[in-house]
Amino acid sequence: MLKEGDAAPDFTTRDASGNEVKLSDFRGQKVALYFYPKDDTPGCTKEACSFRDSDSVYREKGIKVLGVSLDDEASHQAFAEKFSLPFTLLADTDHSLSDAYGVYGEQTWGDKKYMGVARKTFLIDEDGKIKKVFDKVNVEQHSDEVLEAFGS
Repeated sequence: MLKEGDAAPDFTTRDASGNEVKLSDFRGQKVALYFYPKDDTPGCTKEACSFRDSDSVYREKGIKVLGVSLDDEASHQAFAEKFSLPFTLLADTDHSLSDAYGVYGEQTWGDKKYMGVARKTFLIDEDGKIKKVFDKVNVEQHSDEVLEAFGS
């Protein structure tokens, strides 16, 4: 289980446009790497829109927001267009990125159990170290919590 102070696992995956994205590309920047269960679902939409609504503050503070789910590039592209999401969504269709961060596993929704991604956020500093881990996320206030944790 990753914790504060650990090196953030590097990864290579694709964004909504099919471009290759590596965590190491953002060395020297603060990164909010947030994992969410599924595109265009109520909680995930609220969380994404909270980041969208604070985008100018993130840009001003030099914080890169990266959203990750098991959805593919086409799903991410439709989600980003529908809600005017200005940040990068990463496709983790084989759950290798989610595995590396320990967020993939058995989830529960009501009485239903399924394999999927836990809603969790990792704040990564300029040196690639994990500054903070959010295990519990309030989807409507999470963007403000992230900014506060980064001291912004």
